Amino acid sequence: MDMKKMMKQAQRMQRDAAAAQEEIAAMEFTATAGGGMVEATVTGNGEVKALKIDPEAVDPEDVEMLEDTVVAAVNEALRNASEESNNRMSSIMGGMNLPF
Repeated sequence: MDMKKMMKQAQRMQRDAAAAQEEIAAMEFTATAGGGMVEATVTGNGEVKALKIDPEAVDPEDVEMLEDTVVAAVNEALRNASEESNNRMSSIMGGMNLPF
């Protein structure tokens, strides 16, 4: 493979990776916890965009359970975003195992 062709391929991969990162950043990922009592939505950038809590989940005697449920929903949404990002970047990089 000649150097010029390799450089063009690398530039194309770089453009594709940048475009994929922009697309992922604009995406939203939602997850629930506690049987749907808590719903968290995050962006592909990892920012929490929305949090919905069913009023029945609010028990003044057990705030810790609600806190744990919120954390679980947010973490699951973040895992979904990370997984999508990794899948897209892996497909762009063609299995080259490069860190991104």
